[in-house]
Amino acid sequence: MDPDSSLTDLFQNALVEASKASNLPTIEDDTQDLLNRILEALREIAKRVELLSLFSPNETLEDVSTKNLPFLSVPYVLAEIEGRVRTNGRQERFARIRSIQDQYHAFHKALHTYEIVPEPLNLLYSKWSTKIADPAKQRELKIKQYKREKEFRSKINEIRKRQGQEPAPSESTDFDHIASLLLQTGTGGKGNESEWDEHVRELSIHLLRLFWIQAWSQLDSLDQEIELLRNAPPSPRSGPQTTTEKDADAWRLDAPPPTGVLDSRGPLIDQSGKPLRPFTILPGGATDRVRLQGEVFRPDHRLPTMSVDQYLEIERQRGKIITGGGPQSEKELTTSERLALDAENEGSIFGEEKQEEKRQKDESWARYTDTHPKGAGNRMNRG
Repeated sequence: MDPDSSLTDLFQNALVEASKASNLPTIEDDTQDLLNRILEALREIAKRVELLSLFSPNETLEDVSTKNLPFLSVPYVLAEIEGRVRTNGRQERFARIRSIQDQYHAFHKALHTYEIVPEPLNLLYSKWSTKIADPAKQRELKIKQYKREKEFRSKINEIRKRQGQEPAPSESTDFDHIASLLLQTGTGGKGNESEWDEHVRELSIHLLRLFWIQAWSQLDSLDQEIELLRNAPPSPRSGPQTTTEKDADAWRLDAPPPTGVLDSRGPLIDQSGKPLRPFTILPGGATDRVRLQGEVFRPDHRLPTMSVDQYLEIERQRGKIITGGGPQSEKELTTSERLALDAENEGSIFGEEKQEEKRQKDESWARYTDTHPKGAGNRMNRG
């Protein structure tokens, strides 16, 4: 039996749980319990990797077996999970950030030791955005980082496609990619075993390079968070107040009432003129007092003065709403068609009136066409 097979199973289970936790809200207590269990498992995995001496600074990348390559990502996974653990207070968050940074740096150091990251890429990230004051250059570096990530993801899909595998689903997490590698290192391919090993090895290296870029981005965000925490105002103290602070608070109108003076119906000030409890000065008139009381629980926005139907009726009366049209109007007669139809009612006064109206309309149109040649009103932008 392979001595590190139990280690592979333990890492595989931790990655499955980590992928599940990445889709859960971190504010929930159940999610935090799951994250803490995953952290315990990952720390145990890191200890076993060190005890088994899977990696040594005296080795090169060629000396590392393909099945051990996914375990180089253990510090990266640790940092990603630890970053989602909830903290209480500024000092605890500082300690958590330092721990996460140590994991990312350990991951970078491991990849640097085995020269997994190409030198041009290493030089690009040697001057990271926090060291650049110019916002335009920071944005340019961010764009380069996005292009690099997209490039490596494209390469990973090409390698999978070359070996007859389906591209990784868009909803897959980094933990799913590592878990997939563990499964592939445990089983050989359908064809040549050496060719399959080379395929998994190439896939592992490109995935580690992708994580290397993402770790730089996370380190940048952590540096910015540390700067914000350092510049944030101090938290309110919960310890006992000094004599000077007590004397200062005693003369504040918005300060809490002194000990023993809790009755809101008691006097506002004592015999020496010292306020005993907070109070608000209101107008003396009864009318103003009633008005102010009525404004306490009113909405902070203007309420409508009429309904939508009432507004539309007013607009209709103003003639601002066009009626008719639609499929119904296609069946109705036009004005000219209705006039021609009414003029056909011979022998009636109504018909004679419509005939005269139609005759006048035709004569008016004939005079218009005599004085306005066809096309006179449409010059096609020719002036």
